[in-house]
Amino acid sequence: MFESAEAAVDAALAAGATYADARFVEARGESIDVLNGKVQGLDRNESAGVGVRALVGSSWGFFATPDVSDKALRQAGQRAAEIARASAEVPGEPMPLADVPVVEAEYETAYEEAPLDVSLSAKVDLLIGVTETMQSVDQIRLASASFGAWDTRKWFVSSQGHRISQHIVETGGGMDATAVGEAETQRRSYPQSFGQYETGGYEVIRRWDFAANAERIAEEAAALLSAPECPEGEKTLILEASQLALQIHESVGHAIELDRILGWEAAFAGTSHLELPKLGTHKYGSELMNITADATLPGALGTFGFDDEGTPAQRVPIVDQGIWVGVLSGRDSASIAGLPPGGMVRGDGFNRLPMVRMTNVGLLPGNSSLEEMIAETEDGVLMSTNRSWSIDDKRLNFQFGCEIGWEIKNGKRGKMIKNPTYTGITPKFWAQLDMLAGESEWVHWGTPNCGKGQPMQVAHTGHSASPGRFATVRVGVRG
Repeated sequence: MFESAEAAVDAALAAGATYADARFVEARGESIDVLNGKVQGLDRNESAGVGVRALVGSSWGFFATPDVSDKALRQAGQRAAEIARASAEVPGEPMPLADVPVVEAEYETAYEEAPLDVSLSAKVDLLIGVTETMQSVDQIRLASASFGAWDTRKWFVSSQGHRISQHIVETGGGMDATAVGEAETQRRSYPQSFGQYETGGYEVIRRWDFAANAERIAEEAAALLSAPECPEGEKTLILEASQLALQIHESVGHAIELDRILGWEAAFAGTSHLELPKLGTHKYGSELMNITADATLPGALGTFGFDDEGTPAQRVPIVDQGIWVGVLSGRDSASIAGLPPGGMVRGDGFNRLPMVRMTNVGLLPGNSSLEEMIAETEDGVLMSTNRSWSIDDKRLNFQFGCEIGWEIKNGKRGKMIKNPTYTGITPKFWAQLDMLAGESEWVHWGTPNCGKGQPMQVAHTGHSASPGRFATVRVGVRG
């Protein structure tokens, strides 16, 4: 595989590229969807091919092919260089690449049970079983469950001498119950609204124990039909960990992508409210806000050995005691900004140009607990599990809706409430963070559907979070 990729790199250099790299990618995936005890979708897919990048002056060229014959690969390298040369007709300064270690290395996800080796019958039986359990609860009309897994092998070479092989294994799934009333529907999901995905094998599914939680979430969905609406006003807000993880993804993760900050990525919900000259001084939130981008966390969905430029996985500080101190970058953007490269460039398969993507952008745990937050709250709302979200292109103004909430009065969790929502402005919202649960409640939540770029690329990202409390937030917003 290395030899195949090297053929493409050699051809790109011969065609005039000053730098070139190539990724040979073999990917296998499986997805299963069950609705009301019946299999609705079962898909297994495989792909293989080589993607080549070539740099000429200030411009990248990219070309990909599923044909791995020597002739096709050399043509791919030549075409990548030709595209770069054509792009370089638009004047621009030469594009330097930040230095990274040139290594020959191997990396493999730690896993116990290969998910694609587990029998289809075992996986389908589990999903059918939990939907039937959810359906047994009165007023549940729709009960769905899903499983997904990816097994990806990559071989990366560069004109600088990199030779890196990786084997990434990712597994996850989820379930949800929808209750139908006279004029509304209510849904509850587990483990979170998108399912929970991690790097690892089928042991991920066993650990989350869908069967033990199916009846509970169905009963909560049914109970929401008769619950009162979320009150409107300024209140103390407590977010459970998976909702806080999505808050991080939307209002921090995308905003700190350096290609957005530099104005390179603006077409697909792009740009950012952050300005590079304010790096190191901009106040992003309270002193409890400590965020890292850490691609080395065992089991987290954004974990790997090397990114798709050959940069080693690493832990990069992003927000330190409320101050913005870091970005998500690649070798080109980091060099232009005068920063070290963070190893955050990945492509969605062999046939997509690698771009800056989130790794595991997470909020480090505090020293409190969910129960302590509730006990110290006089008038507030606890919200759990995302239902909807909206945020502007600059990642500044947002509104989120959750599946379920509970009123908090005089330090005690009170009645269940439905349709809870909250809204805010990113730095003002994070400045209200005044309590944060500790490591025992810290979870590496996975987001398997992060979209970016045109043509669209889907990335798998991680967001570590524990429950957090925000002192004063507008809740119960309608419309």
